[in-house]
Amino acid sequence: MPRILIVEDEEIIRSAIRKLLTHAGYDIADADSVEEATEHQQPSQFDLIISDLRLPGAPGTELIRRAPDTPVLIMTSYASLRSAVDSMKMGAVEYLAKPFDHDEMLEVVSKILARQKPKRALPPAPDKAINEPGPVDSDPASLMYGNCDAMEKVFTLIRKVAPTETTVLIRGESGTGKELAARALHLMSPRASNPMISVNCAAIPESLIESELFGHEKGAFTGAVSERTGLIEAADGGSLFLDEIGELPAEAQARLLRVLQEGEIRKVGSTQSRRVDVRMIAATHRNLKAMTRTGGFREDLYYRLNVMQIRIPPLRERLPDILGLAQNFLRSQGEKMGKPSLNLTPEAMRVLERHRWPGNVRELENAIERATILCDEGLITPALLDLEDAADDVEIPQTLVDGNHQQARCRDTDASNDLSLEDYFQHFVLENQDRMSETELAQKLGISRKSLWERRQRLGIPRKKNAAN
Repeated sequence: MPRILIVEDEEIIRSAIRKLLTHAGYDIADADSVEEATEHQQPSQFDLIISDLRLPGAPGTELIRRAPDTPVLIMTSYASLRSAVDSMKMGAVEYLAKPFDHDEMLEVVSKILARQKPKRALPPAPDKAINEPGPVDSDPASLMYGNCDAMEKVFTLIRKVAPTETTVLIRGESGTGKELAARALHLMSPRASNPMISVNCAAIPESLIESELFGHEKGAFTGAVSERTGLIEAADGGSLFLDEIGELPAEAQARLLRVLQEGEIRKVGSTQSRRVDVRMIAATHRNLKAMTRTGGFREDLYYRLNVMQIRIPPLRERLPDILGLAQNFLRSQGEKMGKPSLNLTPEAMRVLERHRWPGNVRELENAIERATILCDEGLITPALLDLEDAADDVEIPQTLVDGNHQQARCRDTDASNDLSLEDYFQHFVLENQDRMSETELAQKLGISRKSLWERRQRLGIPRKKNAAN
């Protein structure tokens, strides 16, 4: 999957291009300035950079110098022969004047990428554990899919804490990919060549949990016919991932606290302790802090575990990632089932974006797998996805985070997903100008009041005479 970096300071344009190219099957990242692009991304690792010419700070052509081996497509609303010539002289591979339509953008991008060799292979399907031993590159995005700001924060935390010995508590709803985050922490750590042992505390009967974790001596209890090595000891030198740690019984919590405090374990039925060197990673969908107040979880253990906390956002807070995840799952399932050319219809894409995803990434994967099995015509339709609450009137409550501010998405914009940028602008203004001031309209669109006025003039949209400032 070709990777494309979009650098554009106007949110409405950046969001529309991101959605357009994501629908087309590209892996997209974005930024609002050259500085943000180079600080949070690695421009040289992309197959194509699409940048506005005029940006806050350095101009878009600066990316040509900073990523000399990556083709840069320059776009500008200040269309002139001189700026086009200057950009091409500086090394831009192509020039695109705003406004442009979808087909024009897709055609130019396709032609540029056809001349390029992809810089890296498609990352593994998201939300799947990677079983191969050994360290991976220093980018958690090679294990986990995510282009939204919320996932970028997760990646940043993983990069910072993975090389340390710090205990990590991963929080998140079921199905968000907590085990995958733990796998990334392990594989990016100095312990990557040693085992990572994963334990689902909710799946082991309470009567057996201590024996499973700490091991037991022969004859320690009825049925203990031989000595058993516990999972903590098996993780010696590596990492121990305790999933759903909120389900751990009280006695096992006390034993685990000693492991964290002293680095020692004692098998059930033994009088001797043994030292272990284990990096602890825990995960839960429950509020452990609240459980400490009711006695459901030991407060001292909570603070031992909660040295560094990483929250995996639910899928409903990752709206820009939904279609990218769906395309990855569709490609993976299609290859498994001998249906490699499946595509989502526009209606199916809108249904995926409107669904609330209570089961998160796992639910999305199941929906795509189900649709792949049932699909006979090469197109995935809403009926094949079979999502119960995906009616057209479902509201999207998400807030998308871009740059240093948050901008709420209006329901009205969902009806214009397939419009051109100019149609999108016109639709939004006409639908909202009766109840919004010019300042509010500009803020929602992510542009300046001057840009709003200029576009009104160009598109022939008169300003309401009684409009507020």
